[in-house]
Amino acid sequence: MDEIKKALVEADPFASWWPFLLAGIVFVIGTVRTYMGGQPCPNGNAVPGRVIIVTGAAGGIGREVCRELARRQAGCLILACRSTEQGDALREQLRRDAPDCVCEVRTIDLRSFDSVRRFVRQVQTQHPVVDALVNCAGVIFQPGGRTADGYEQHLQCNHLAHFLLTELLRPQLARSAHGGRIVHVSAHGYTAAKIPDRDDPLNLRQAGQSGRDAFAHSKLAIVLGGRALAGRLAADGSRTTVNCCTPGLVRGTGHLRHSPIMRALFAKVLTFPWMWLFMKSPAQGAHTIVRLVTDPELGRSNGDFFNDCERVEVSELARDDELADRVYRASLQAVGLAAEPDETVRTVREKNE
Repeated sequence: MDEIKKALVEADPFASWWPFLLAGIVFVIGTVRTYMGGQPCPNGNAVPGRVIIVTGAAGGIGREVCRELARRQAGCLILACRSTEQGDALREQLRRDAPDCVCEVRTIDLRSFDSVRRFVRQVQTQHPVVDALVNCAGVIFQPGGRTADGYEQHLQCNHLAHFLLTELLRPQLARSAHGGRIVHVSAHGYTAAKIPDRDDPLNLRQAGQSGRDAFAHSKLAIVLGGRALAGRLAADGSRTTVNCCTPGLVRGTGHLRHSPIMRALFAKVLTFPWMWLFMKSPAQGAHTIVRLVTDPELGRSNGDFFNDCERVEVSELARDDELADRVYRASLQAVGLAAEPDETVRTVREKNE
């Protein structure tokens, strides 16, 4: 023992370069992770008594949004989940973490418009007022054919089903004493989307789209549809607002489970360290959404796009108001809220039948 103490006393940390190299590596890794994690939510505002709906609540970013809103004293969280088992597990966790927050699990399958309508009827029965709607659920690289309603799965799950949900809940949101807030979760990938035919803004005639292209288009449709809705809400003098955001690149959400690259075990092992270093955690991905729901400074923000908790400019295509109006009207027709569907939508329905 004496020899060990003597060696430690006589040790010269400057005699070797490796401690400095190790410290430098740790510093760089920490700096990169902090930077890639994005800006945290700049406020800690509570939202006591408010009724908030979160789709995709059972996992990934949606789960973290619910946990944070429960911590901020939300009065009632409606957990819109595809699986009741996952929803029940989250409800039990939230009961332990925030016993004063009422949590309701409601099933919703975004691949079915009928399921969305059933969900809305359940909400309307018990909650005449809804303070916020967070459309967080989404799919990417989704396998399989079209939905039961006849639409490409990315288009329906990411955009059309949420569009229908939002439109049907507008009366409840309009009754909010705080001003109803609609938060659409898009993605950076919307910038890669293309709409070759402006007369077909939902790309219903575009056969053979890749999963990546379909995902990008669905996220662009979210932004354009939200922009058009924001204009209509403002024109009507409504206190309800709608904003879009991107959570950034987030790991641990399960979204990449259908990716062709991630199917191989070797690819998973190879990419995991880089995902850990360069991608956000689900909790970090939730920060922007939480700010849009809770920050009083954003009460009048309408039709904007947020990234890392800050308002940012969208792409030139996403600023096209005439295209946004086309997307909105085509979406109304696609979900059955327009008086008469146009020829493109009618063709899709006839093929499904």
